[in-house]
Amino acid sequence: MSATFDLPHSGNITRVELPNGIIVLVYENHQVESVVISGSLEAGSLFETPAQNGLASLTAAALMRGTHRRDFDALHATLEDIGADLSLGAGYHTVGFGGRALAEDLPVLLDVLNDVLRAPAFPPGPVDNLRQQRLTEIKYSDDDTRYRAGLAFRQALYGPAHPYHYLTYGTRDTLPHLSAADLTAFHRQVYGPRGMILSVVGAVDTAAALALVREHLADWTNPHQPALPDLPPAVPPAEARHLYTGLAGKTQASIVMGTLGPSRFAPDYQAATLANSILGEFGMMGRIGSVIREELGLAYYAYSRLEGGPGPGAWSIAAGVAPENVALTIERALDEVRRLVTEPVSAADLADNLSYFTGRLPLRLESSAGIAATLQSMERYGLGLDYLLTYAERLHALTPDDLLQAAQHYLDPARFVVAVAGPNGSAPAD
Repeated sequence: MSATFDLPHSGNITRVELPNGIIVLVYENHQVESVVISGSLEAGSLFETPAQNGLASLTAAALMRGTHRRDFDALHATLEDIGADLSLGAGYHTVGFGGRALAEDLPVLLDVLNDVLRAPAFPPGPVDNLRQQRLTEIKYSDDDTRYRAGLAFRQALYGPAHPYHYLTYGTRDTLPHLSAADLTAFHRQVYGPRGMILSVVGAVDTAAALALVREHLADWTNPHQPALPDLPPAVPPAEARHLYTGLAGKTQASIVMGTLGPSRFAPDYQAATLANSILGEFGMMGRIGSVIREELGLAYYAYSRLEGGPGPGAWSIAAGVAPENVALTIERALDEVRRLVTEPVSAADLADNLSYFTGRLPLRLESSAGIAATLQSMERYGLGLDYLLTYAERLHALTPDDLLQAAQHYLDPARFVVAVAGPNGSAPAD
């Protein structure tokens, strides 16, 4: 991928919209013998109520538990017999899926995808097993400081009226009430072709691949498929909030702190991602890791993260520390945020991170799976088929002032949500 013409672009990506609304992207890669599919459809947790939290995720997980054509054993034997795999999972907005097979077995892979998307059986026994498995996982997670700090942070950052307030996985209160009939009804109502994206990458002939997609998916309709719900407004905290969760028997505390960041559609998203890289991602986790972990030895891990996505994701800092280091870790992290919003980053810091961002792009595109996921993301966020051709140019056009303005736009350390989970009786003093 060293030359521009090797990158996927409008001259070598074929984009077709089927009459039922499915967007298909095909990229031929004959350096491999396999084919990868990656895609999404609009059936995430935005379509569920708080009382049925986890319904979308459980539905997506149950798709591979059997269909009306193939029971569980037959479904997985079909894939295993050709060395293929297929997986699905739900987020807030979409159900994502991905699969891989030898190029000659693309017809089988698409047939199975069609089967699980359109004709799942939701057998009660396997659905109950999935539900019990999740309840067990939640029980263990409830005793994990990192999970509890992250949950408290999310619930405080997004109010109960916002879908992001809730985890997609479900809770100990909602999961026991979700039945196979609920999954069937959710699938019947929500699943459909409109808004679906499917990318096909590998040793395929474009025309043949499109013909196979049409054969398996072009006749899919759901006249009752609802439109993707609009997100309600998400408002940054008006003042600082500090939350502490005590857990018996723990020796380490976890910190998650931050505020609302940009969506992937925001014009300053790229500047914010570079600013975040400098703050807590680049190298050994940026300035946060350098100061908190390397210089002061306060944390076992320390980094920052910017979620992005269709809606305003969190811009957060996370650290794992000894309980006696919680207060100092929080203050030093806030110091680095204050520095980021008051001082332009140095030319050297910007240059290093630009090299990091542009250098990792070819690595992401080394595999068919990386290309397929990138094509799907380009379509989902309306980036255009030539997005990769101009990626480096757009990055290098960013200045220290652009990063400063993006940081100032989103980060106000005086209005951070700070969530800590750790041993009982060790809450930091306000």
